[in-house]
Amino acid sequence: MTTTLKPSSRLQSIDALRGAIMIIMALDHTRDFFHISATYFSPTDLTRTYPFLFFTRWITHFCAPVFTFTAGLGAFLWLQRGRTKTQLSRFLLTRGIWLIFLELTVMRLAYNFNFASRFPVLLLVMWELGGCMVALALLVQLPYPLLAAFSIAVIALHNLLDPINAASFGSYAGVWNVIHQPGAFIVHGLVIVVGYPLVPWIAVMSAGFCFGRVFLLEPARRQKIILATGCALTIAFIVLRAINLYGDPEKWSPQRSIIFTLLFFLNCTKYPPSLLYLLMTLGPALIVLALFGRHRFSTNNPIIVFGRVPLFYFIAHFYLIHLLSFLATWIRYGAQSYPILFSSPPAMGGPEKLFPADFGYPLWVVYAVWIFVVVSLYPLCRWFANIKATRTDWWLSYL
Repeated sequence: MTTTLKPSSRLQSIDALRGAIMIIMALDHTRDFFHISATYFSPTDLTRTYPFLFFTRWITHFCAPVFTFTAGLGAFLWLQRGRTKTQLSRFLLTRGIWLIFLELTVMRLAYNFNFASRFPVLLLVMWELGGCMVALALLVQLPYPLLAAFSIAVIALHNLLDPINAASFGSYAGVWNVIHQPGAFIVHGLVIVVGYPLVPWIAVMSAGFCFGRVFLLEPARRQKIILATGCALTIAFIVLRAINLYGDPEKWSPQRSIIFTLLFFLNCTKYPPSLLYLLMTLGPALIVLALFGRHRFSTNNPIIVFGRVPLFYFIAHFYLIHLLSFLATWIRYGAQSYPILFSSPPAMGGPEKLFPADFGYPLWVVYAVWIFVVVSLYPLCRWFANIKATRTDWWLSYL
C-alpha cells in the first residue's frame, strides 16, 4: 500500500470532525450545569422530556464515539511518521496513564471545585480514553487483520454480555463495572462511579487504528471508502433497529405520537454503548468525515483550531462552564448558595438534596451560555494551537 502522507502532515478532515464534536460536546456539559431539568431527570426520559430537549442531548451522543475512534486514527497516523510499533506502544501507555491521572485530579477538581471525599470519583471520558490507550498499547502489536477482526467482533457481540450482572461477582463486582457494566463500588472509603466501562470502547479505538490504513490511499479513493463505510454503518443501524431483535438492551415500540416513536427509535443505550448506538453515531460521523475531506479549511477556522487542541479545550471548557455556573448561582441565591458552590450538579454526580427546587435555567439560557463558552475559548485555543504548530517539545504531545 502506497502512502500519500507526509511525515509532518496533518489531515484537516480529522481535525475538522474532532473540532466540530468538541463544540457540540460543550452543549451537553453546559446543559448539565445550567438546565433546570438536569437536576431531576434525564433528557432522554421519554416520559418527561420534549423533542428539543431530547435532541439537545441526542446530538451529543456523537462525541464519545468520535473521540475514541479518532484517537485510534491518530495513533495509526503517529506510527506513520517514522516510528516503530514499540515506540507507539510506549507513547500510548504513557499517554493513557497520563489521561487517567488527569481524570482523577484535574477533572475531579473541575467537576466539584474541591477534592472532598464525600463526592464520588467519576470515571468518565478521560478515564475511558486513557484506559483504551493502555489497552491499545498491547493490541497494536497484533497483525492488522487479526486486530480488525477482534475490533469488529467485540463491537458486534458485546451486547451478549448484557445479562451478566456485576453483583454476581460478589466482592469483585467493581472489576465487572470497569469492564462492561456501569456502576459504583467503594475503595478505601471513596465511592468510585464508573460511567464508561472499557468494553466496547477499547474495540472502538482499535477499530479506528485499523481504519487508519484507509488514509494511506490516494484522496479520491480514500473519500469513497470512508463515505461508503459511513453509509453502510448508518443503513445497518436503521435495519437492525427496525428488526428490533438484537443490538440494544432496550427494544423500541410505538409511542403516543410519530415524533415520540422516532425519539424511542433513536434512544439507544450509551452506558455501555450498544452496537446500535455505535452504528448510529459512527456511521453519520464517517459520512461527515468524507465530506470534510473534500474541503480546504482555513487554519483559523474554529473547528480546525479546536480539533488541533482537543485535550486543552476539554479541560478548559469544563472549568469555564463550572465557573460560570458558580457565578450564576452566587448571584441568584447569595450566601445561601455556599453549600452548592463547591459541588457538581446532580447530573454530574452531586447530591440532589443540596439544590433548591428551582435550581437551573430554561433551555435558551443553556444555548446562550454554550455559545459564550465556545466563543470565549476560541482565542485561547488558537494561541495554544499555534504553539503546538511551531514547537516540537515532547511534552506538547501530551496536551
